[in-house]
Amino acid sequence: MKTVALFGGSFDPPHLGHIAIVEALEKLDFLDKIIIVPAFLNPFKTETFATPQQRYSWLKSLFEERDKVIVDDYELQQKRKVASIETVEYLLEKFEKVYLVIGADNLASLHKWERFEVLDSLVTFIVASRDKISIADKFMRLDINESISSSALRKEMNKNKIPKKCAEKIAQHYKENNAK
Repeated sequence: MKTVALFGGSFDPPHLGHIAIVEALEKLDFLDKIIIVPAFLNPFKTETFATPQQRYSWLKSLFEERDKVIVDDYELQQKRKVASIETVEYLLEKFEKVYLVIGADNLASLHKWERFEVLDSLVTFIVASRDKISIADKFMRLDINESISSSALRKEMNKNKIPKKCAEKIAQHYKENNAK
């Protein structure tokens, strides 16, 4: 194993858009593994609506049967906000090449990411399409046909947009905790 795609995020909750991204990544034959890393707390956020352990457990369940996918709890073990650069450096201790997967909605604030210039020099970005946001040619584009955001999903809790395997547990959690 030499080449991996790092797909990090809050996954609060995980949804069909996340599944679509993983399925598209699985088709890229230059990737040996896809490493999904749930954030303890996103550096740009102040809270989560499900605990880190709940989100990790849901992701493990959703991806346990996919040979190419590893759900890694590195950021959860830190028990703090972890910048992408730190996770990339952690992965580069084990792998030769890291592709960093982000949603197109992150492009506008990418320059604000911690140590962005170093991060940019260490990874190749794979940008998942979203909401018809323009993606510059310098990025690898991953065409995704799901238009879902976790924040919108928490508000409407449409179980049809949550993977069936965990839909009941996830919907129940957000309903009981009145997460918006």
